[in-house]
Amino acid sequence: MTLNTSRRNFLVGVSASASVLVVGLTSTDSWAASNTAAEITPFIKIDKEGTVTAILKHFEMGQGTTTGLTTLIAEELDADWDKIQIEFAPADGKRYANLLFGAQGTGGSTSIANSYLQYRKAGASARDVLIRAAAAKWSVSPSTVDIQNGLLVSGSHKAHFGEVIDDASKLNPSAEPKLKSRADFRLIGNASLSRKDSHSKTDGSAIFAMDVKVPNMVYASVTHSPKFGGTALSFDLSKAKDVPGYIDAKLLPTKTGVVVYAKNTWAVKQAREQLSIQWDFSKAETRSSDAMVTEHKKLLDTPEFSATKDTNFEATGALLASAETVVEADFLLPFLSHEPMETLNCVIEPTANGVRVYDGSQFPGLTQPTVAAILKLKPEQVEIKTVYAGGSFGRRANGTSDYEAEAAMAFALLGGKTPVKLVWMREDQVAGGYYRPMAAHRIKIGADANGKIVGWDHRTASKSIMKGTPFAGGYVHEGVDHASVEGIADTLYSIPGFSVGLSDFKSPISVLWWRSVGHSHTAFAMESALDMVATDTKKDPVTLRLSLLNSGSKDHMRASAVIKLAAEKAGWDKPLAKNRGRGFAMHKSFNSYVAEVAEVSINSDGSVKIEKITCAVDCGVAVNPDVIKAQMEGGIGYGLGAAMRNEITFTDGVVDQSNFPDYEPIRMSDFPEIDVHIVQSDENPTGVGEPGLPPIAPAVANAIFAASGKRITSLPFSENGISFG
Repeated sequence: MTLNTSRRNFLVGVSASASVLVVGLTSTDSWAASNTAAEITPFIKIDKEGTVTAILKHFEMGQGTTTGLTTLIAEELDADWDKIQIEFAPADGKRYANLLFGAQGTGGSTSIANSYLQYRKAGASARDVLIRAAAAKWSVSPSTVDIQNGLLVSGSHKAHFGEVIDDASKLNPSAEPKLKSRADFRLIGNASLSRKDSHSKTDGSAIFAMDVKVPNMVYASVTHSPKFGGTALSFDLSKAKDVPGYIDAKLLPTKTGVVVYAKNTWAVKQAREQLSIQWDFSKAETRSSDAMVTEHKKLLDTPEFSATKDTNFEATGALLASAETVVEADFLLPFLSHEPMETLNCVIEPTANGVRVYDGSQFPGLTQPTVAAILKLKPEQVEIKTVYAGGSFGRRANGTSDYEAEAAMAFALLGGKTPVKLVWMREDQVAGGYYRPMAAHRIKIGADANGKIVGWDHRTASKSIMKGTPFAGGYVHEGVDHASVEGIADTLYSIPGFSVGLSDFKSPISVLWWRSVGHSHTAFAMESALDMVATDTKKDPVTLRLSLLNSGSKDHMRASAVIKLAAEKAGWDKPLAKNRGRGFAMHKSFNSYVAEVAEVSINSDGSVKIEKITCAVDCGVAVNPDVIKAQMEGGIGYGLGAAMRNEITFTDGVVDQSNFPDYEPIRMSDFPEIDVHIVQSDENPTGVGEPGLPPIAPAVANAIFAASGKRITSLPFSENGISFG
């Protein structure tokens, strides 16, 4: 069962019963226990029946946080896994902040990484006060009290948690609650642990944003400019009035679109199609894709910024001039849309104190102040009721909180008293921007007579994701948006004469992180280029990579380990039948190391069949191995689908694609066999939601070359005459 609540309702609910134990943080970040949430920020709630509820500061969009965070609490508390419940935390940017972001939000594959110790300490603090309360009740030493699957036990004494919560709520947890040793883990690392969200999602009881309905609610949808940067001058709604269910239409204060209100989504869709809008395109993007590609390539000639401290293109050029072998290639990757299955939507309704927003809220820390500013409220007057989201891949979190802001404007324009459900149609989402930016790379690599790399000139151009956003301070330094060059400027490989330059493409097209952010294009360029070097110097691709990871550092040792594991499990050295090939790629992202081997075959008609993907991942302690395996599979599938045939293109500034028929997601028939191997590690957990994606496109491209001799340097594969069968 999943519960969702606001902070205010949570406080009221907890305070209404004296028979509740709340464990959480005080204003001084000390762990505390109480029978009220008024003084502390709750992470755990235990009722008189002994039911444990984990309060989750990260929401669930399919990546497994409901399971992962709950595992950390249940492990240290020795709670009954089958009975522990989950509840999404209310918006509280200080107490529920992502410790790596400094604001409340879910993303960047950080949920477990930043919560690992925090949630374990919450569980250990609850265990501490429960054991001491039971010991006092039974007049025994706390050292004799144990917890076994949710039951307190000491000799002949037994009790469930609820029987001692009144006494436990009066105790202060130890300043540093004792954590289990890894040898004692019962749930962390348990590959057979069931997911906490599986049952409700299977029986249909899980509530997604699209499921939310409130009394007297009307539906709203916005018609946006067909060209990015366009603004609405005027509109004619005379024909829309004839649509059954139509209510009204209004120009957004930002002039970025016209919002239509109706009694249901069908009426909204039909009424929108009857609007006649006059647009001003004087500041809009009007170029077609060919012109944008030309501009990206032109920017590679003279990089604007040096992306590494020792970048010196003149010195690198001298090394390349004396090299025995020179490899040169241009790489091009298109704009990409996120396309989660659930389109963007949320509900906003009035409350006695302000408003309530029902949302699959990825970044409450941004949404709450954004909505408050639009409605002229204080942030604490904006209550966010977080529900499940049907995917995101980064789209639900952006610096403008775009769809929540539209909902707030739509709500205000209708008078601020009628609940409004804002819904984006699939066509809005495909053509609505916040894309993974187009990226161009130009690489020139020199090797000596022994095949050793002596110089690497790497230039890239793409639109900055971070500049002009609230995240710029953490990512933009000396003009370089490091989200554009991550995976290049900070490559693990020891490459002499390595120079990296960056240029920013300028356009009104809105861009955003897409699953794995910059790594989604930098890995393709780096790992494809390394394969080209291996070919031209007659080196084995795996051996070449290992030779560039020989410093003995922990980074190099961990990267080498996943390379060797993936190669071993894939049978890298075993011969293949004719028209078959294997391709290799390794990439570090979000502090995790992933190596992938793709095996493909060429059919008689020339089409490609992806037979198998072998994946090795080192993400530190594997909290939930089954979730990690699923995330690797999901990242591989998502990245593979995009690489096969996805791209957003433009004609005179208008997006050519509109829905799944021309922006086709990966299908079950496309999926190869995927074999995932998790490296056993004692390092703290790192990311798993995104690191599986970066190596897949280069691994498949390298495999196609091995099987057919055709080198692919631009995506999608379909634009290179590659079909899949």
